[in-house]
Amino acid sequence: MKRNNLSLVNKIAWSSPAEKQPKVGFFSSLNHTHMHTFLLDWGSLPHYVVLRIFQYLPLIDRARASSVCRKWNEVFHIPDLWRKFEFELNQSATSYFKSTHPDLIQQIIKKHATHLQYVSFKVDSSTESAEAACDILSQLVNCSIQTLGLISTAKPSFMNVSKSHFVSALTVVFVNSKSLSSIKIEDTPVDDPSLKILVANNSDTLRLLKMSSCPHVSSDGILCVADRCQGLRELALNYYILSDELLLALSSETHVNLEHLRIDVVSENPGQIEFHSIKKQSWDALIKHSPGVNVVMYFFLYEEEFEAFFKEETPVTHLYFGRSVSKAILGRIGLKCPRLIELVVCANGLQTLDTELICIAEHCKNLTAVGLSECEVSCSAFIEFVRLCGKRLTQLSVMEDVLIPDEEYSLDKVHTEVSKHLGRMWFPDVLPVW
Repeated sequence: MKRNNLSLVNKIAWSSPAEKQPKVGFFSSLNHTHMHTFLLDWGSLPHYVVLRIFQYLPLIDRARASSVCRKWNEVFHIPDLWRKFEFELNQSATSYFKSTHPDLIQQIIKKHATHLQYVSFKVDSSTESAEAACDILSQLVNCSIQTLGLISTAKPSFMNVSKSHFVSALTVVFVNSKSLSSIKIEDTPVDDPSLKILVANNSDTLRLLKMSSCPHVSSDGILCVADRCQGLRELALNYYILSDELLLALSSETHVNLEHLRIDVVSENPGQIEFHSIKKQSWDALIKHSPGVNVVMYFFLYEEEFEAFFKEETPVTHLYFGRSVSKAILGRIGLKCPRLIELVVCANGLQTLDTELICIAEHCKNLTAVGLSECEVSCSAFIEFVRLCGKRLTQLSVMEDVLIPDEEYSLDKVHTEVSKHLGRMWFPDVLPVW
């Protein structure tokens, strides 16, 4: 980009015939103002404006822009520009994402590592990309990272990395940062000893920990985090490491109120049927200590694997069934989940859920969002369900093939009746045919 280029302005101002020249006075003054605006180029923008623009640019574009002029190069080296950064690592042959160039990565580590505070690594499905992320992590010895996220855009490639390599790299950040407040390390080989290093160096600052699908972490490891990190407000984990002891630790007088607890319920082994149960007293202690906590549960089980759940009252607020769920379990939810706010059923089978949905509407008075697909409900029961929920049902997403016409209502009449009870226009969702 060229700066202070007056030739174009001169042509505009002087190439016109004499009779076309502006008159003196107001119009002349106005034209002078417009010419002055022309003379202001991009290089004259204030540092804070250029900084804001740079923050939206990918690294390679940011580096190119820094060579436009001296002022932009100065902005390129402002510490605030490097507080938040995402490393994109992938193999060009297998990914559509742009990868961060290795030379630029080394430049960042060399010149800006001390400024990094909010760091994430986005890797594709290749083991090479995950190993490259570990190599970068192991070099972050002079930084004070507050937020760390490890993101696999496809399959969990960090699980293919040597456990010792991953843990060694991660503990470099745990030891040197000492101010970590948010950590997302799901689908990784993090283990109990590395969690102990985490809390030994960051127990006063940790507020959020997401670590679902981390098979090397035990209930003792996560309990250590809950015991030592009294400021923890958000936690995501797998059901197999959820325990009564953990809930009681999160409910202690010295612990802050928990705001968000996400639990992924997945079979540890194919064909697993038995799951441990959590006592009602443990759930009650958590809700007494943190009455506003959102308890979110994602289920990826088959029908025969649900037996241990919802036998006693469970304070879940958001329920997602991603694989299958039986009529019996949905019937329990209506009776055992009084705090339920959101329910999503993605698969059920060929049995209609009429009685179960009506039971949920009658007993779950906080329910405001429902999503249904790959299951069946008669049109009459669905309309009754919406009538019972009324206008508090602010989100309702139901696939059209879920609704089964009956003697009382056809599909054409459903949207009219549902719209009447919701107080707004509503239509079922339709799967597009391309």
